[in-house]
Amino acid sequence: MTTIPLTKRGAEKLKEELHRLKTVERHAVIQAIAEARAQGDLSENAEYDAAKDKQGFIEGRILEIEGKLAAAQIIDPATVDAGGRVVFGATVELEEEESGAQVTYQIVGDDEADLKLGLVSISSPIARALIGKEVGDVAEVRAPGGVKSYEIVAVRYQ
Repeated sequence: MTTIPLTKRGAEKLKEELHRLKTVERHAVIQAIAEARAQGDLSENAEYDAAKDKQGFIEGRILEIEGKLAAAQIIDPATVDAGGRVVFGATVELEEEESGAQVTYQIVGDDEADLKLGLVSISSPIARALIGKEVGDVAEVRAPGGVKSYEIVAVRYQ
């Protein structure tokens, strides 16, 4: 089984979602199914069909999260010391060479990625271009919009 890298924060978010699905969502959908059954004929009952579909989704998501947590390699970025190199969990300040625009990204697991929050997936083009580089290095990122060059300004482990 392949390990799935997750930050400590990402693992906590998955555990919270799993807990919510098992304790709140699962019970709510069971209640909805019971109410739909009480209405009679199930063959033409849209509420029953919708509740059963939702139950299938919830049970599938529970299995997915349990599998990811079982295969997770949880990494606390604060305990990482890679000697200034960009590694999983690192927060990287970049300057786009063409425009001079500065951006900051943290490299996280696939489930944690949220570009609006500056969290980029380890499997994204930018993260793959940055891994192993150090402050002062230039990373060329091949993105759908073309090739962009970023200079690494700072690397933090937090």
